[in-house]
Amino acid sequence: MAQKKLTCLSDIYTFFQESETPIYFISTTAFNVLGLDQWIRNFKYVTYFDSFDGYHPRVLNPKDLADDRVFNSKEEIVNWLLNQRSTHDLIQAGGSKGFMFSLMFDGETERLANEAGLIMAMPLDGLRTRLDSKVVTTRLGNEAGVRSAPNALGRASTWAELQAICDDNDLGDNLVVQTPHGDSGKTTFFIKSEADWDRYRNQMVGQDLKVMKYIPHIPYALEAVTTRCGTMVGPVLADITGYEEITIHKGGWAGNDISRHLVSEAQALTMREMARALGERLYQEGYKGTFCVDFLACTESDEVYLGELNPRVSGISALTNLVTSKYAGAPLMLFHLLEFMDVEFDIDVDAISERWQEFDTWSQLIFKQVEEKSGLITKAPLSGIWRMRPDGAIRFVRRGIDWHSVANENEAFYMRIYGDGEYMYRGADIGILITRGRMQTDDRRLTERAKRWVKALENEFELVSDEA
Repeated sequence: MAQKKLTCLSDIYTFFQESETPIYFISTTAFNVLGLDQWIRNFKYVTYFDSFDGYHPRVLNPKDLADDRVFNSKEEIVNWLLNQRSTHDLIQAGGSKGFMFSLMFDGETERLANEAGLIMAMPLDGLRTRLDSKVVTTRLGNEAGVRSAPNALGRASTWAELQAICDDNDLGDNLVVQTPHGDSGKTTFFIKSEADWDRYRNQMVGQDLKVMKYIPHIPYALEAVTTRCGTMVGPVLADITGYEEITIHKGGWAGNDISRHLVSEAQALTMREMARALGERLYQEGYKGTFCVDFLACTESDEVYLGELNPRVSGISALTNLVTSKYAGAPLMLFHLLEFMDVEFDIDVDAISERWQEFDTWSQLIFKQVEEKSGLITKAPLSGIWRMRPDGAIRFVRRGIDWHSVANENEAFYMRIYGDGEYMYRGADIGILITRGRMQTDDRRLTERAKRWVKALENEFELVSDEA
């Protein structure tokens, strides 16, 4: 029997509950789309890190792990997972032609997925890579009427050449310089002097640069999904960036707050309109599905500027999917998958976007190893629900596989990345915390509650140091 056209949320819910088509999320961890398995009956995660000690019924950690393998990127990990026998066995057992998607991927991922009999529910790598360039994003934004902070595009091999770019475009001497590719603040450089230039010049020379006038701002982000019916826009999140307690990168992304009171209604509406316009422009380029947009909200005016584009599943996907499913009937990621699957749908994108603007207050923190030490982990906190006492001490309450059951601000869901027997080093992502309430104040400081959670979870780790 032919599949009927999907025209409402109940149609979409029923489709994913009844579909025989297997869908796989293959990535380093399940974090970015954790909980999606509750909406899709035939859904599996294939992950490198064993965050759940085998008790999550939908997670496969390939048993043929090579402990001595060194990976240079998340793409390499995904490709390695696709090559494992246990992954192939899972796909074979799934039967009918399946779909896969991931956080990071490349051309090799496309080849391996095809060999495994999977269809990529993601844009082609060549298109994604081109759109992921901050230089290309700026140009497309300009074409869509989505403006960036005052900037100029060019190259500089000396301090004098950078100054010339600034003088020609009236950018001043307080600059933010970005190279085309990179995330979590790794390729964003704050330049006020020749000494700053000298510190970072090797990472900038020989590359196209986006040279921006520094704008005093608060960073925000939102996730959207562009489809044949138009672009649906999720809620606005405030970025948590640069805190030395949880990241080693100045300006590096380390989590988000989400609340209806984080930003003025006027600025939130501007961001949603900008994201929608950018989504329509991306669709013209052949891009479809989910994307994340970073914004800069000026603190000295009501101006909002385009920051960056992540044309893929992103770090805010988890919190976005939590909110759009818990409060508004369907996670944003379902519409990403629909766009790639062989099913007709005709939905009111504006009505769904409006549903996604009603929500409670939540936060997520992404922990990195920030101390100047490394070694073998002998004890790590378990994934699940933790509770904080009034004195700041925490205790493990119960195992859990998602964050929907967090009851109040004294509870949190912690998802482990690095665990017992694994090697931890400075800069490694070691875990993720999601809780109700905010982790950042209006004046851009970590709350005392956030600091307590960070310290308490750090104390749950034990390792044999390399210096021992």
